[in-house]
Amino acid sequence: MTRRALIAGNWKMHMTTADAEVLASQVAEASKDATDRDVLVAPPFTAIGAVTAALEGSAVIVAGQNVCWEEQGAFTGEISPVMLKDLGATAAIVGHSERRQIFGESDQLINQRVVGGLKFGLTVVLCIGETLEEREAEQTLTILEKQVRGGLDGITPKDMTRVVIAYEPVWAIGTGKTASTAKAEEAHAFIRKLIGDLYEKDIADQMRILYGGSVKPANVDELMAQPDIDGALVGGAALDAESFQRIINFK
Repeated sequence: MTRRALIAGNWKMHMTTADAEVLASQVAEASKDATDRDVLVAPPFTAIGAVTAALEGSAVIVAGQNVCWEEQGAFTGEISPVMLKDLGATAAIVGHSERRQIFGESDQLINQRVVGGLKFGLTVVLCIGETLEEREAEQTLTILEKQVRGGLDGITPKDMTRVVIAYEPVWAIGTGKTASTAKAEEAHAFIRKLIGDLYEKDIADQMRILYGGSVKPANVDELMAQPDIDGALVGGAALDAESFQRIINFK
């Protein structure tokens, strides 16, 4: 089955509003001819409104870099799905390795975020991935299964149509290291089979699974040629319009 590719740019804690508007306009221009694939950007919360405005008329999707599970309430420092939608976002990244590693977010907390985002109509990009220590201990597939099962706990087959999974080995993020295409494909194939076991084959076949971890113009073509890699979650290279344009227009 042919799945529609998704190239996602995570801007992390970069970009003033003015800088974000410029980059968003460049992304809109860079992706205007990429009609057979989807493009997503996740600006910092402060710039989402301005980025949405700058992307008006384009097909680029706007996402939050995280999302709370409640509509409102005493959750200092969080942003609700309703607030994201109010700013023009239609998706959210959940469980990014930096949230797991730096901020100590558990599978249970990440699951709450997945449930909350879906409840309020967002598309959710659920990130999973192993650390270097876990990989060296040959625990990669065990960790991926734990994170998938935990992150998707209670998610219905119907809701799975709005879930994207991003496999991002922690040791490859921002390090310049990339999993070999064979290892990346192995992980993606494992995740797809697991989704089939948890739900059904049709859901697994339709699910988009992205690779994240030092994706750049030099390696995107080889990664995207793998049968189970349906897109990329791009960090540093997404902050440079020329690099991101090349990634969007992978061959």
